[in-house]
Amino acid sequence: MDTETTTTTTPSGREAATRGLAIVGFIALVALGMWLAIYLSRYVPTAVGRLGSAATYVGSIFIPKASAPHLAVVPPATTTTPVLTAAATSTATTTPPKKRSSGVGYGVTPREPGQQSSTTQTIGAGTPAYYGLPDLAVTITAVGYMTSSSTDSFVAANTVPHNAIPAVKFTVKNVGTNVAGPWRFSASIPTATDYLYQSVVQQGLNPGDYIDYTLGFSQPLTGTDKTITITANYDHSITESTTNNNTATAQVTILGS
Repeated sequence: MDTETTTTTTPSGREAATRGLAIVGFIALVALGMWLAIYLSRYVPTAVGRLGSAATYVGSIFIPKASAPHLAVVPPATTTTPVLTAAATSTATTTPPKKRSSGVGYGVTPREPGQQSSTTQTIGAGTPAYYGLPDLAVTITAVGYMTSSSTDSFVAANTVPHNAIPAVKFTVKNVGTNVAGPWRFSASIPTATDYLYQSVVQQGLNPGDYIDYTLGFSQPLTGTDKTITITANYDHSITESTTNNNTATAQVTILGS
């Protein structure tokens, strides 16, 4: 009867060491992958957010053109203030008696003095007759910074401190002779991502009307003499008599850390 023989092979010392290193390497790779996952979830979104568009803060005040003054003629001894008053007074006269041939005279009873009458007529400026074309003119009135996200915190200065929000004040006025229909403006501001701000549609401006703006921005590009450029009607949505005054520029120094 044949006897079956079973042979057991025992790994050598080198093979055991190789297997041990492989197991340790696998565990190290798993640990590294877990660490990378935690790092990416915590820090990458913040880094990407810093590369996004700069935040802008815009405030504005609309100032209409002052109404034309009215003609005011104030007559004496009156309790009202009419713009224009015309007065007429009538006075009775006495007719001398006539003589009859018989020598008996007769007369006419004098009438009572007439009462003074007055009328009032207002002479106003009326509705202006617009003609020609509008003309939007841009003027930068100040550069500086904001101490908070509120544009009311604006401080005029040529140098922006560290961690402050750079800002600019400017005015857009219709110096033309017709209504400037809905329009927009753009602002080229010194940010780390070379950001160009484009406004929403702005209200129409009658001749003489203007709007004062305050615009602040985050993620500034630090340095000396950084340029801010404001352009009204940058997309040419309205026709103007001239566009030579549509752009204004200013420089500001922005301090870093």
